[in-house]
Amino acid sequence: MPSLEAIRAERARREAQRERERIARNADAIRARCQSLAGFVREAWPILEPNTPLVWNWHLDAICEHLEAITFGQITRLLTNVPPGSSKSLIVSVLWQAWEWGPIGKRSMRFLTTAHNDVPVKRDSRKCRDLILSEWYRSLWPEVDLVRAGEMSFANSSTGTREGVAFGSLTSQRGDRLIIDDPHSTTKVESDAERTATTRKFREGALNRLNDQKRSAIVVVMQRLHSDDISGTILKLGMEYVHLCLPMEFEKERRCRTCIGFEDPRTNDGDLLDPVRFPREEVEKLQREMGSYSYAGQYQQRPTPREGGLFKRAWFDGKIIGAAPERTVWVRHWDLAATKKKTSARTAGVKLGKTPDGRYVVGHVAMTQDEGNAVRKLIKATAEIDGKGVMISLPQDPGQAGKVQKSDFVAQLAGWDVRAEPETGDKETRATPFSAQCEAGNVYLVRGAWNDDYLDELCLFPGGSFKDQVDASSGAFGRLVKPAKGPPAVFGTYGSQG
Repeated sequence: MPSLEAIRAERARREAQRERERIARNADAIRARCQSLAGFVREAWPILEPNTPLVWNWHLDAICEHLEAITFGQITRLLTNVPPGSSKSLIVSVLWQAWEWGPIGKRSMRFLTTAHNDVPVKRDSRKCRDLILSEWYRSLWPEVDLVRAGEMSFANSSTGTREGVAFGSLTSQRGDRLIIDDPHSTTKVESDAERTATTRKFREGALNRLNDQKRSAIVVVMQRLHSDDISGTILKLGMEYVHLCLPMEFEKERRCRTCIGFEDPRTNDGDLLDPVRFPREEVEKLQREMGSYSYAGQYQQRPTPREGGLFKRAWFDGKIIGAAPERTVWVRHWDLAATKKKTSARTAGVKLGKTPDGRYVVGHVAMTQDEGNAVRKLIKATAEIDGKGVMISLPQDPGQAGKVQKSDFVAQLAGWDVRAEPETGDKETRATPFSAQCEAGNVYLVRGAWNDDYLDELCLFPGGSFKDQVDASSGAFGRLVKPAKGPPAVFGTYGSQG
């Protein structure tokens, strides 16, 4: 009686034979489908990822189309910014080369691939080599014959090569295709010295690694980690790269369009890049667990330095207090959102106080993504908690609708000191006076659960997705420093809230 191992071996042999026969029967059709890179990705995926079903999405087509534009000579420089988990490395650093060597017949093409360290370089080199050595690939494109098959370096009989090196060792190697895949380390990119060394290596060394300055191509594919990372350097210096930028959540004002005719097909702010693989609940979980800063860079491709832009985190070191001084004058300004959609602006009410000695205290932040009556209920409930000694400040939209809204709120808040005036200037201009007081060390925060989210939004401003807490802070500050019309606000004491 045959052993269990022998039975398993025989089953594997028969399955392999059936697969060979299937490929032989369908070889012409498979080769035809593989004439496009997207088609090749679909066909080769089960060879590389037999236990992970391929979930196709339009962003994979976009990546493939831009790589094809390099293959067929339309472009020679490509910068691709997409979120982690988008299959970017598998397509760019593995499948593209196998496609050019096999279905496209560019067997003499020489690839130089790099990443921030050896681990991803080895991983992708092995995957590419193993795919080319697979029975599936060899039976379809037998002319691709490897004469050297090292872990990070291999070559075919037509002088085509693939060399893999860590980005810091990008010397003495050349290629027709230079692929720079996530050149920054997520753990070191905050270091000015480490980041500067990486960007300098890119500026001073990358162009020297090409076989032909005119026809050889450079592909940079990465998630954004800092405003001064390699992507930021390319964009700030105006280098002539085609920029494919696909954030996890769509932002209309940043819709990606490229010279090959691509346009991000999404229509509404907040539309997800890949809702099947990354549904809304998973994206919200990522935001909570990563924090606003990391999510903005890695997933929205819109980084701001961790230290802040118009507002800097260091300005608030040691500025978290237990309670505001007595006789602090308070105002709560509301920035009103137009919709309850989770990905759009939020309604935020920031309570800001001026102390007797002229400093400022952010006492509390209330927020919601509801609309209509739910917002009115929140404003009324918050006013009751704050007390009638806290002025309520509201923006007034222009036109008759704004006047009606103002009358509605004033009637609802009878007994409170309610002020509503139109806002002027853009959000950044309105935020500048408050920013100046923060920089001078004159702004404190009452300790509360809202502190982290508030500081994250301030330090991402104006590059962050949300600006409502900043706008509400600006409005409250403007109201405090502006001479009030009518009776003065009542003095009160404010401790930690929610």
